[in-house]
Amino acid sequence: MSALFDRLTHLFEQGHSAPSPELLSDHRFADLERTADAAVLIAVTDRENPTVLLTQRPRTMRDHPGQVAFPGGKLDDGENPVDAALREAWEELGIARDHVRVIGTTDRYQTGTGFDITPVLATVPHDLPIRPDAREVESWFEAPLSLLMQPDNWRENEVFWKGAMRRYYEMDHAGYRIWGVTAAICINLSRRLAWTD
Repeated sequence: MSALFDRLTHLFEQGHSAPSPELLSDHRFADLERTADAAVLIAVTDRENPTVLLTQRPRTMRDHPGQVAFPGGKLDDGENPVDAALREAWEELGIARDHVRVIGTTDRYQTGTGFDITPVLATVPHDLPIRPDAREVESWFEAPLSLLMQPDNWRENEVFWKGAMRRYYEMDHAGYRIWGVTAAICINLSRRLAWTD
């Protein structure tokens, strides 16, 4: 058994047994005529100082081009969020399903671009070979879990978008700008997961 998996599972169950904290969402900006269910995999590496696998999307993609993201995408017909997240992790990074230990699904996040995203928290081996698909992944990197789960590490900003002020969060790590949907999912999870080093 993995000490990290056990610890994350305990914190996950503890955090989700309490009343829902204030969570971020862009539901008020969502285009309801263009809505799709999606899922992402929050893959935490099983090491002494755990990290989270993140990708940078190609700048040629239709949705969220060039942005840092978790592996993920739309649900195919008949899929549940866990199946979709595992399939997308395989397609994007070559992470085989049997290397992923799923902990559970956390709070859905509705984007302003019409996606209703279910994040799936899981652990993966620290020495997992990564084989990115260049059609879906421009590059990939790891960010410390402790960095992402500490709210004070995020900068809060506002922008005028779709006729209203929209609040968003961001941080810079290893030359990557982590912001938007990915940042919001991290912050929402940090409000459920009392992670400390």
